[in-house]
Amino acid sequence: MKRNRIILTILAVVGAFGLALAAPRTTGTLSEEAKEAILEALTGPEGEYAAYAMYTAVIEKFGEIEPYVSIREAEARHIEALKRLLDRYGVAYPEENPYLGKVPAPESLEDAARAWAEGEIKNVAMYDRLLAAVADYPDAVRVFENLRRASKEMHLPAFQAAAENGGTLSPEQMQELGMNHGGQGHGPGHGQGMGHGRR
Repeated sequence: MKRNRIILTILAVVGAFGLALAAPRTTGTLSEEAKEAILEALTGPEGEYAAYAMYTAVIEKFGEIEPYVSIREAEARHIEALKRLLDRYGVAYPEENPYLGKVPAPESLEDAARAWAEGEIKNVAMYDRLLAAVADYPDAVRVFENLRRASKEMHLPAFQAAAENGGTLSPEQMQELGMNHGGQGHGPGHGQGMGHGRR
């Protein structure tokens, strides 16, 4: 009887150890590569801070027009999602957006829409590249995939449509794209660079 209890105890310990090894890493410390990838998504020249600043520049120059207002709202949520991820792992990041007030708006809304449609394509490629760096962190993978999806499936079509419409979209056009102001279509997603007139 005593021997059976010892065997069961050993099996329980071994089993728990095996589960621990197999369990995906969701908390703890980020690898340097993963940390740099998340920071790049937030603060890099094609990251969420830069995109938010770009849209702000357009809105300040041309007024509260779509799709810039709705996509800027999406950017604010994307910034918060990345900040929460960094907070979870105790990684420091700049609280203030370093791009605000430092990126000019393009000369026309049509120019902006065309350039940022191209920027969305590059943004998808950025997340494709960064995903490998966070592969061991399911929470980071989930955030990155959401941001990538919003960039490809929501923001890119909106900018493409705006470019064909003189640079703006009407409320009806926004609704057709599933991007009602204050509603859906802001999904998690994207961030573009400064200095290239995109995003």
